[in-house]
Amino acid sequence: MPNVLVAGKIHEAGMEILRNAPGFTVTLVPEVSVESYAPHLPQADALLIRTQPMTAKEIASATQLKMVSRHGVGYDSVDVEALSERHIPLTIVGDVNSLSVAEHTLTLLLTLAKRITWFDRGIRANEWNRRNTFSAVEIAHRQLFILGFGRIGREVARLAQSFRMQVAAYDPYLPDEVFQQQKVERITDINEGLKHADAVSVHLPLSGDKPLIGQAELALMKPGAFLINTARGGIVDEDALAQALADNHLGGAGLDVLKAEPASLSDALLQQSDRLILSPHTAGLTEEAAMRMSVSAATNIVDYFNGQLDDKLVVNKQVLALQNLMSQLP
Repeated sequence: MPNVLVAGKIHEAGMEILRNAPGFTVTLVPEVSVESYAPHLPQADALLIRTQPMTAKEIASATQLKMVSRHGVGYDSVDVEALSERHIPLTIVGDVNSLSVAEHTLTLLLTLAKRITWFDRGIRANEWNRRNTFSAVEIAHRQLFILGFGRIGREVARLAQSFRMQVAAYDPYLPDEVFQQQKVERITDINEGLKHADAVSVHLPLSGDKPLIGQAELALMKPGAFLINTARGGIVDEDALAQALADNHLGGAGLDVLKAEPASLSDALLQQSDRLILSPHTAGLTEEAAMRMSVSAATNIVDYFNGQLDDKLVVNKQVLALQNLMSQLP
């Protein structure tokens, strides 16, 4: 009888799938933290985890763990190598939140361009005459440079084109046809794309320890350009971004992700209140996406124990292949 540990509250639709699965027991730990779920790991056969870290230490304590299901598509916070050493597959959800993240991206861009939060604060401070600054801009006919042209990046392009933006994108792993089908200009040099963009939107995974967008890259961007990051914290050098905003080099930045989450209120970046908009890693957390995410994450667990897991949703596929091979041995 598999015991499933759900580390962090998820949509009830996913919980119902687990509760109704014959032979399964479920332990829910609502708080999203390592400290809250770690004590339950020794009894868990499967773990459904949200954004909290899972290091080699936690994996070692989960002595009967057989699989881990991520409630999302990213897995930067999970030690995949440590799982693979234990022959434990890690699954992610399918395409459940592309639309939500893309909508959030355009929301941040439009909010910056129209200076919505600045005007809102002005009204509340009895500064009605901020309207006479004419500081809002239109996004039509401006160029959006998309870094990463996967499902989310392509949806962002579609939405941006509906606002009559000119869209260019960078993604070294896709064939030319993908860009052509979307009527998007392909950029092969990130620096060239940054130089000509009126807005930059990041949709790439975190790779290595060095930020993709650092001081040098920010300096290449047009004065007054906007930067949006709804991908991963750490992709943008936050200290360099704080300085670029303080120097009025950028028109603004919209971040849904930060290197440290929850945010440290003492960080220099958070002091840039005029042209910085933050959201607490919620781009993909609409009600609709949360339901689809929970259903997908829960279904991965049930399918695994029933021998029906979709291997396209497995991160460390070699583990699943090894398990299948061993099951066929006499």
